[in-house]
Amino acid sequence: MGTAGQAAAVDNGGPIDRALTAIRANPAATRWSSSDAFATRGVTIDRNGTEHVRFARTYKGLPVIGGDLVVHSRAGAFKGASLMQATSVNVATTPTITSQQAITNAGAKFGTAFDSVPTARLVVFARKTPTLAYDVLYTGKANDGTPIRMHYYVNAANGAILGKENAVQTGTLPGTGYGTGNPPTDPNATPANGTGRSLFAGTVQVNAQFNATRRIYEMKDPTRGNTYITDMGNGFRGSGGLVGIGTLMVDGDNKWGNGTTTDRTSAAVDAAYGFAKTWDFYKQTLGREGIAGDGKGAVGAVHFQTKYNNAFWNNDCFCMAFGDGDGVKLKPLVAIDIMGHEMSHGVTFATAGLVYAAESGGLNEATSDIFGAMVEHFANNPSQPPNYLIGEAIYMPVAGNPPALRSMFKPSLDGISDDCYPDGSDPLYLQFFSWTGTYAGGGKDMHYTSGVANHFFYLLAEGAVVPAGWGAGTQWNFTKNDMVCNGNVSLAGIGRDAATQIWYHALTLYMTSGTNYADARIATMNAARDLYGAGSAQQNAVAASWDAVNVH
Repeated sequence: MGTAGQAAAVDNGGPIDRALTAIRANPAATRWSSSDAFATRGVTIDRNGTEHVRFARTYKGLPVIGGDLVVHSRAGAFKGASLMQATSVNVATTPTITSQQAITNAGAKFGTAFDSVPTARLVVFARKTPTLAYDVLYTGKANDGTPIRMHYYVNAANGAILGKENAVQTGTLPGTGYGTGNPPTDPNATPANGTGRSLFAGTVQVNAQFNATRRIYEMKDPTRGNTYITDMGNGFRGSGGLVGIGTLMVDGDNKWGNGTTTDRTSAAVDAAYGFAKTWDFYKQTLGREGIAGDGKGAVGAVHFQTKYNNAFWNNDCFCMAFGDGDGVKLKPLVAIDIMGHEMSHGVTFATAGLVYAAESGGLNEATSDIFGAMVEHFANNPSQPPNYLIGEAIYMPVAGNPPALRSMFKPSLDGISDDCYPDGSDPLYLQFFSWTGTYAGGGKDMHYTSGVANHFFYLLAEGAVVPAGWGAGTQWNFTKNDMVCNGNVSLAGIGRDAATQIWYHALTLYMTSGTNYADARIATMNAARDLYGAGSAQQNAVAASWDAVNVH
């Protein structure tokens, strides 16, 4: 942590100090004001010595929502900054309306179905013109039972709603308190590899531990940051805080599940397998140790609620929850691409922090789809053949079900996602897509606007190629022209590995909380330049793939 122009005590003149000096020396590029302070969120140094330092910003002690930035420099020379804040902050910090008035105004939008006392804090909202605002938090549940933590940003001068976002993407585990009583002493536990019969992945290795204190095997993986799996008991077992989320899965002989839903452990096997493969994908492919990059594991809670058709990641408890599906249309939501998808929300939170609203929300969802699909390819399990469909394994074989939750090569297969960025011929639809103008308070759902980035990634990796089983003579009868939005049927892919490296590099070094589609193009172009060189085949392919989805 440091303040612009002031040395960070633990940095000893290193990258953080240089970045802070660069911020103050380049106020136009970094939107710096003398009342700004900065907290370091990450430092990355490229092989060529380029330093990328990510900061959160405060103004006179208030958090600046949308003020985060990444400073890029090499050999002490400032090369640029990635940020969305339009101007430096220069606002009075005394509100005109009270916090209770702000809570009331936000409550008119949220409704009465909140489950805890709403809170409000002063911030500077800088996703548009920097404005003093209240960050009002309401918690509750969606109609399907998915928990909600909705932040409303309320103008502290006139009470207008400036923006909103669900802080935990697809939900947060229920409950309000922490466990009580004295914690037990640390157990005498050792790694113990078992076997598991899963619902989707076949028979797989389960990385468990033997607890000699309890004389039982626990579904906790000491080789991957102590990731562990719990059972929520199809209800709300556990606190929903940082501890006590369900009951730890245990077994007497280290043989887990029977491959069907008649054994509650079978779904837990899929969860443990998905956690392990996602951890290994990030470590072996991208050099990332754990979801947050700190070597620590996460928590997976299976059997959340009854007939729950969803799964979600919660940053607050660094955990996931998985529903069992309704058994009519959906199976338990523990397929490997869904596992990779949800955990990748944690990676996004720990890096770019893409806001779960508007175009940045679509990019957030697409990032999870992209890495979820790449985890599936990394695992390369014949029981779950890798492809560019998301969640196809969880659908029951019944009439009316779509082929998958989402399709990366043809997002519009679901009847609502966008293959191409809107061309502006319908101005109102463009506002709906981008949450602007008439739809500034909320537009198209992020799961559907993600289609443009999903489509881009498929084209970058594979080119204008119709996947096997979807071309001529099938019920879909797709042609190469159906794969692109601009007629460029000769578009060639650069392969999954290079495409993955480019997206990850862009996410972690160039995207910020408010990145939109135009900025994502710039971020991936910069990433391809860093990794493969300016004017390289890979960078040219990035440009051509964005062109093919109408992002210019």
